[in-house]
Amino acid sequence: MTAGAPVGRRRDSRFGQLLRRGFTDPTQAVRLLDSGVLGAAGEDAALLDGLGATADPDLALAGLVRLVEAQPEGGRSRLVDTLAAAKPLRDRLLAVLGASEGLADHLARHPEEWQALVAFETADLHPGLAEFEAALAGAADPDALRRAYYRALLTIAARDLTGSSGFAETAAELADLATATLRAALRIACAEAPGDAALCRLAVIGMGKCGGRELNYVSDVDVIFVAEPAEGTGEGPALQAATRLASRMMRVCSDTTAEGTIWQVDANLRPEGRNGPLVRTLSSHLAYYRRWAKTWEFQALLKARPVAGDAELGEEYARAVGPLVWQAVERENFVPDVQQMRRRVESSVPAAQAERELKLGPGGLRDVEFAVQLLQLVHGRTDPELRGGATLDALAALAAGGYVGRQDAASLDASYRFLRTAEHRLQLHRLRRTHLMPTEEPELRRLGRSLGFTVEPVEELNAAWRRHASAVRRLHEKLFYRPLLDAVARLEAGQARLGTDAAHERLEALGYSDPAAALRHLAALASGVTRKAAIQRTLLPVLLDRFADSADPDAGLLGFRKVSDALGTTPWYLRLLRDEGAAAENLARVLSAGRLAPDLLLRAPEAVALLGDPEGLRPRPRAALHQEIRAAVGRAATPEDAVAVARGVRRRELFRTAAADIVGAYAPEGASAVEAAPLEHAAALDQVGNALTDINAATLAGALHAATAAQSPEDAAACRLAVIAMGRFGGHELSYGSDADVVFVHEPAEGAGEQRAAQVAFAIANELIRLLQLPSNDPPLLIDTALRPEGRSGPLVRSFTSYAAYYRRWSLVWESQALLRAQPVAGDVGLGERFIALADPLRYPAGGLPEEAVREIRRLKARMEAERLPRGADPATHTKLGRGGLSDIEWTAQLLQMRHGGEVPALRTTRTRAALAAAREAGLLEPDDAQVLDEAWVLASRVRNAVMLVRGRPMDTFPTDPRESAAVARYLGYEPGGVGRMLDDYRRTTRHARGVVERLFYES
Repeated sequence: MTAGAPVGRRRDSRFGQLLRRGFTDPTQAVRLLDSGVLGAAGEDAALLDGLGATADPDLALAGLVRLVEAQPEGGRSRLVDTLAAAKPLRDRLLAVLGASEGLADHLARHPEEWQALVAFETADLHPGLAEFEAALAGAADPDALRRAYYRALLTIAARDLTGSSGFAETAAELADLATATLRAALRIACAEAPGDAALCRLAVIGMGKCGGRELNYVSDVDVIFVAEPAEGTGEGPALQAATRLASRMMRVCSDTTAEGTIWQVDANLRPEGRNGPLVRTLSSHLAYYRRWAKTWEFQALLKARPVAGDAELGEEYARAVGPLVWQAVERENFVPDVQQMRRRVESSVPAAQAERELKLGPGGLRDVEFAVQLLQLVHGRTDPELRGGATLDALAALAAGGYVGRQDAASLDASYRFLRTAEHRLQLHRLRRTHLMPTEEPELRRLGRSLGFTVEPVEELNAAWRRHASAVRRLHEKLFYRPLLDAVARLEAGQARLGTDAAHERLEALGYSDPAAALRHLAALASGVTRKAAIQRTLLPVLLDRFADSADPDAGLLGFRKVSDALGTTPWYLRLLRDEGAAAENLARVLSAGRLAPDLLLRAPEAVALLGDPEGLRPRPRAALHQEIRAAVGRAATPEDAVAVARGVRRRELFRTAAADIVGAYAPEGASAVEAAPLEHAAALDQVGNALTDINAATLAGALHAATAAQSPEDAAACRLAVIAMGRFGGHELSYGSDADVVFVHEPAEGAGEQRAAQVAFAIANELIRLLQLPSNDPPLLIDTALRPEGRSGPLVRSFTSYAAYYRRWSLVWESQALLRAQPVAGDVGLGERFIALADPLRYPAGGLPEEAVREIRRLKARMEAERLPRGADPATHTKLGRGGLSDIEWTAQLLQMRHGGEVPALRTTRTRAALAAAREAGLLEPDDAQVLDEAWVLASRVRNAVMLVRGRPMDTFPTDPRESAAVARYLGYEPGGVGRMLDDYRRTTRHARGVVERLFYES
């Protein structure tokens, strides 16, 4: 054994002891302990244990060495000896040094202030405003005030970090310290300008967390200023003087010097915000709140509290604005306004930070605060017990009053305390304002240890955070709806804490226009002691939340009752909704989005099962649909039964498509908001168009099979028949309300005569149309054959030879244009392909279009604009024939296809968007022009789909009914109240498109 081995073993043993105590850099720790700065205390196990109990032992040791080094001569030994002898002081000081670099820096600048932690008398454990005022009383200038403020902050942090104070006490102490600081700052400002002080009475109203006595360690302090002239002073001079005093008071707190800064004073919650005067008279405040204030301003006034200046004026302000706060619930759109504000707060969080946000993100502090404040505003009008400013006090009052279940309130209380405490610890570290969870392991470790997680700090912290955030995410439905349902369930027994009138009021505030009917539905669904009712009471909070967030909550709730009445005895229905969270949420969104999807669902409620299957909302391939329908049609006893089966499959698939569209299953991730790029919305639109085309093609093929089977075997064998899709059907651009444009082509089978084949083909086509027109509860598939040669005057079915002869001799330019979208969808595949080969030279003429043909197309377009726009329709908002609408863009694309398709193969497509893209790639369209046309076409198509989903009937313009307009806006991604913006955006987009059309279609 070498001579150095014992030394090495001692070093390793010492390192091990430090690591076990939580040090992460034992080498640096040994160096500091052996430096002699701490003397014999460096070997003291009690000191090492004290360091090991802190959030960051390495940080605590470094801070302690700095503090001892900074002591004046003779002070080092006193500090070290006191630490060794006094465990309470050691715990307080080391806890602060291990959690806060910022306070360690303050102690290093003012090394004597550690003595503020020497002893806490019983009266000092929970100081109030008077004690803090006394602590700041001697501060005669801003720097003295900053030093006194940080000295007081040091004692608050010490109590907090050692567990002498809980979160609520700490937040209240911080608010009281802020109040005392504001008073001291105003005193300094008045002393600097006694002339101004003599001209006015100035009151400072605390807002936000300061007003609610729940302040953070580092936070802006929100205030409002109200002033009145002193006796004998005019209002103008008084307000000018008050403004100077208020501005100076704010600078005293906000300016940064060598002593640091206290905090920013924020007066932006005042009337008109930054644009309004800093100081107003009481009458000016009241006039603004009565005439101009928005809902969020009354929400902010919930926490208003006089904190400094003229106490009598402050109380007068509070008495005057209080009634206005509790009347705010009567305002139109009150709840939607509050909810919109909450969504705006969430959307303001950068995507990269959303999952780290303790305050603004999903499951964060704002979720709790907004929900509690909304319930206060809704019920505080009639229940004064709910009018407290602090969130936890208000939550307790809501629980005591029966507005929130006690278990729910306890869970939210615990989650709120955890999140706020984590926020406090984060801010204490460097005394900086932050709400973001750290990402680096050392910082997570420090935070976890500061919250009491000592075994696996990072893992335990993350698990607790996820648990609490998940609980808070559910707060909206728990707080808003659970008491309502519990009340409904007990109404018959007269045991409900929440009476009928209060339930009506709550439902009305949440957007239900017929609260009485809504209560009846809830009672029917949730009353009783059956298992079904119990499951409904579990489900309804999520559903009601979605209904209230829609344009027509009443329709959503009514639809849910109808579906539940139809399926309530089916074992799988409620189990699906209970166990598959996505199914319940998707159902609520589908039922509240308009009429079409609920109507489809109510005709076959078992389609609810699609909403719980991850694959359930994916469009089925055309081949699978063809196979299913063909098999079902083949088993049917009669043609009528066969088509009924095919229609049933179509109904189910239409519901699948509409539901997927409504819940956003077709939209690319991140494209749900209206600000998303229009081309991203186009991806969802293309999927809808493809799905609807495949559904109709499969249905048409099934009907054709049934119509053919209705003929005798000999007749059926006499001809081959193909169905050619035209128009939007052939372009895969169907909307929910589109007809199916088709033409029929036939040819004799081998050995059959022309005349007999023509008769059979005519019989089959007529039978197909008849079968699809049979009365039914299923959505109709309307067949339109007007695009055949000679239009409605021509024969319904032509032979291939007849088509060839007609197109060779008589075809008009519009008929060639109509062929641009021709595509076989049913019947004889080979015949369909030959028809397309026949059409190609007409729709893509070699050498391009003659000039007279171009003029004819332009003439036809102009005539259509003049004659076909419905009387009274607004050309600026008609999606099909209006300026910059579908017709404008499609005719422009088609003219390019007919002029250049012979030379540019990429233009040979039946799809409008693909044609525009091909023209751009070929240099026939400028990229900007192509984008303008594409965006307008996508928007107009989405509007048509939205209108059909909402109204259940097709319409080519925006609905006039306010609820329907609001529902269309929601489908398009606009927030509540966005109808005006929707219309403005539509007019702007189509106006730009019209400008391109006039230049390209009419002038080029």
